[in-house]
Amino acid sequence: MAKKNKLITEFYELKVSQIMDRRVWDLPLIEENEDIHHVLSILGARNHIWVVKDKKNMELSGIITEHDVLSILAPKHFPSYVFGMPNISSIQHGTAKIAEDVMSKRVITCDPDEKIIDALMNMLKYKLRRLPVIKEKKIVGELTLHQLIRKYYAATQYHSIDEDKEGW
Repeated sequence: MAKKNKLITEFYELKVSQIMDRRVWDLPLIEENEDIHHVLSILGARNHIWVVKDKKNMELSGIITEHDVLSILAPKHFPSYVFGMPNISSIQHGTAKIAEDVMSKRVITCDPDEKIIDALMNMLKYKLRRLPVIKEKKIVGELTLHQLIRKYYAATQYHSIDEDKEGW
């Protein structure tokens, strides 16, 4: 039991950069002005999309999840006393045209030098399964619950507790 406690303690002390996915080119990533139909095509295969101002500077501005798209796909029924176009993003009413129209702008992030325990606590607090890894306002990768599970499980199966932490 002491070995497992030591292993989890060492795991918590790792830095996000030691576990995160650095393959930015492989992340579901689009610009704010991308057409809503492109958003839908990506979400047909992925469950989230990171939104950047533009791919040249890679500054993160939001996230779009399956839940966000559910709210724009579902039909909107308004009482008869509502005149004009309501201020609600909807494909039905033509108010959801680009990624920026449907993205969530409040994104919980983590830093590559942050400890895994801190990232996990934020994931738990905000009920998230993924965090974008941000350095100097730019997305440099992502940390997912699946990655954390795989890394910890691999460590329990294949790594000696006394190995260097870089071996994680």
